[in-house]
Amino acid sequence: MSTEQAPGGTRRPAAGPDPRITVAVITRDRCASLLRTLDALAALPERPPVVVVDNSRDDTTRLAVRGHPAVMRLLRPEANTGAVGRNLAVRHARTPYVAFSDDDSWWAPGSLRRAADLLDRHPRLGLLAARTLVGEEGADDPLNAVLAGSPLPGEPDLPGRPVLGFLGCASVVRREAFLDAGGFHPLLFFGGEETLLAYDLAAGGWGVVYEPSLCACHHPEDHGRGGRSALVRRNHVLTTCLRRPWPVALRAGADLALAAARDRPGARRALRETFERLPAAVARRRTLPPHVEHAARLLDRRPAGGAP
Repeated sequence: MSTEQAPGGTRRPAAGPDPRITVAVITRDRCASLLRTLDALAALPERPPVVVVDNSRDDTTRLAVRGHPAVMRLLRPEANTGAVGRNLAVRHARTPYVAFSDDDSWWAPGSLRRAADLLDRHPRLGLLAARTLVGEEGADDPLNAVLAGSPLPGEPDLPGRPVLGFLGCASVVRREAFLDAGGFHPLLFFGGEETLLAYDLAAGGWGVVYEPSLCACHHPEDHGRGGRSALVRRNHVLTTCLRRPWPVALRAGADLALAAARDRPGARRALRETFERLPAAVARRRTLPPHVEHAARLLDRRPAGGAP
């Protein structure tokens, strides 16, 4: 395999399998969808090793993926770890960069190599958020426009558009930065968990950017799991309690209480679960440094639902 010189004196592959990047996949009880994802990852020119975290309740997934050529390692935690399963996968990865996929998403050919090249060239870059294309028709996920329109100013030592949010299954991280930031927070479990990690990466001095030259393919099942609305509402309030000034957190809590009073979808469950987790959030509270809080406030001024 031919190589070429990368900044800093490292050697990067010009073609063929790319040894710089691993793909982490979390899954639960969606064996057919997972196999489609693994087949797509195995067909990539980068041939990335894949670490699968199986949150399933039985052996169906383990038996189905046994011997699959893409799978370097299958991890089976004792309980459903939700998004925190990605932390487990990153700890077991042996490459400097890790891309995330869910069991219904994968990467376009060449995107992982381009991501590794960008991370090689920009040592402060901690996370790349990719453009997400949805379904067989390859429609742009609405989040693409939101991220592209981020009001945060560009930074000379980073590519792309600085953001404080991303889609978990369409992101690539520098392993060192991810571990330094603590990964995905266990209190959130799943649903809108990305914002808190973006905050923590930025607070640690790492860059978080949207780079549309990278592409992830997302093929969600028509019968998605219920309850996501409640989880996203709950985790938005918990994220503000964990990192933002108290007036911001109180305003988020008041908005959720009002939504519950108006019987908005998922709001009552979200309010109940927020109260259950509030003591733990307060105990783990750590406010953002001023420059990151300033960036978060710039995003707060965007129209509702528009902040990356």
